[in-house]
Parts: sequence; structure tokens; C-alpha cells
Amino acid sequence: MFLEFFLVFAAAILAGFLGALVGIGGGVIIVTALSLFFHLPIHVAIAASLVSVIATSIAGALRFVKQQIADVKLGMFLEMATTIGALAGAFIGVLLSAYVLSLVFGTFLLYTAINSLRGGRKEKAAIGVRNDESAVSSKLSDSQDTSGRLLKKGTYYDKSTKANVEYIPVRPLPGALVVSFAGLAAGLLGIGGGVINVAAMNSIMKVPVKVSIATSQFMIAVTAATGAIVYFLAGGINVYVVAPAALGTLLGSTTGSLLMNRLPVKVITTLFQFLLLYLGYQMIAKGLLMGFGMKLPGSV
Repeated sequence: MFLEFFLVFAAAILAGFLGALVGIGGGVIIVTALSLFFHLPIHVAIAASLVSVIATSIAGALRFVKQQIADVKLGMFLEMATTIGALAGAFIGVLLSAYVLSLVFGTFLLYTAINSLRGGRKEKAAIGVRNDESAVSSKLSDSQDTSGRLLKKGTYYDKSTKANVEYIPVRPLPGALVVSFAGLAAGLLGIGGGVINVAAMNSIMKVPVKVSIATSQFMIAVTAATGAIVYFLAGGINVYVVAPAALGTLLGSTTGSLLMNRLPVKVITTLFQFLLLYLGYQMIAKGLLMGFGMKLPGSV
């Protein structure tokens, strides 16, 4: 029992560390580690992940807010959409079979990784678009509509480049629509929704990557808590798994959030992409094995 506790704790430290670096809350790694390497039922892994994501988000968000990287106003606006999605996703998740959830989880990870790789190739061209859109957006007045009030200039200090970075969020309503699917994925898969949050803020709303990551960390605690309540009511919370997972992610995320702003964006995005590709492949393989009734490697 102690060995299992320690191993889950160690895996959670790594999950929290990597999660804080790329803004995914560690849930992606927690679910895959508990499901693939500890052979726990995926519903139990998802429930433990949601509780761990809460700890990760709180620890990372506090530091990002203190460093003035997180956009608190933007995060609170988008949170309304993610919580609605999380509630719906959690209800669907408790009803789906384990192998279907594994396939959905793996497919989601592969799609996100491939989409991120494609987006990276267009980054240089997109920089010009961002600048143009920001220039146009800066001319909008607050009296135009609800969206206009979100189009305020933000700034943060990037320690890796030793420069102040200014930005203006654009297209808040399309962004809110996309992050509602982040909430759905969070409740369904126990991932916190940070993967979609970061992509939506960066690609659709033209918010810098580091601000997107920090704001995502600020958001996902509430999103994860919404989904965790549903899994708790369904009996999916295992305290012997949740305790080391939550403690480990808290420790790992604290370290990761300290290092995130010191690393170049290219290092963060490359790590993010290859991690998702590997974990997505593993989860799809597990789902297929379960679907065909085959014994999983290493399982009893």
C-alpha cells in the first residue's frame, strides 16, 4: 500500500510539473498514468485527476497572478462557459463505458497535438495577423457591445526575452464558445480543459502563449471542481488515490509555475506536442485492447 501511495505521489509530481509548464493542469498525465501504468478503472482515474487539477490550478494560478501574467478579467469571463460545459461532460462521462472513454481520450490528445503542430508552422504568418487585429481592436470603444469591454490592452514581462509584451484579446464570444467545449472535455475526461483553453485564447483570441497558459491555470480549478462534484455523487472518488495524486500535483505544479516564464516558448510548445502524441497513442491502444476483450499488458 505504501509503495503504491509513493508511486502515485511521484507520478503526480511529474504530472503537476509538466501541467504547469504547458497550462493543462496535469490532468492529461494523471489520467494516463493511473489508467495505463497503475491499471485503475478510467472513471476512478478521471475523478482523481479532477481533484488533482483543482490543487494544480490553485497553486499555479496564485503564482501567475502574483507575477501579473494571468489575465484575471478574461479568465472570469471565460469561466462562465467552461463550468456549463464541465457539468454536461461529467454527466456524460459517468455513463460511458471504460473502453469508449479511453478511445475518446486518446483521440482528443492526438487531435490536439496534430492541431498544435499545424498551428506552429503558421506562427510567423500569424504574428502579422495578430498585430493587425490588435491595431483594429484598439480602436473599438467600450460602448460598442459586451465584447468591446473585453478588448483592453494587457501587458506582462517575459523573463526569457527580458521585454514587456503587450496584447489585446479579440473575438471573445467565439473564444467563449470554444472554451465551453474545454469544460465539456474537462468533465468528460478529467483533464481540466487547459489544453483547449490555451489553444482557444492563443489561436482565436490572439492572446500570447504564456498569458494563455497562466489564465488557463487561473480558470481550471472551478471547471474541475464542477466535474468532480458529479463524479463524487456517482461514487467515483477513491481517497487512497486522490490523496497522493492531489499532494503530488500541488508540489509539481508549484515548481513548474516558477519555471514556465523562464523557458522559451518554443521549448514549452515542443514539449506539449510530443507529450500529447505519446499519451494519445497509448490511450487509443488501451481502448482498442479493451474493446476487443484482450488482456492489457501488465494487468492482473
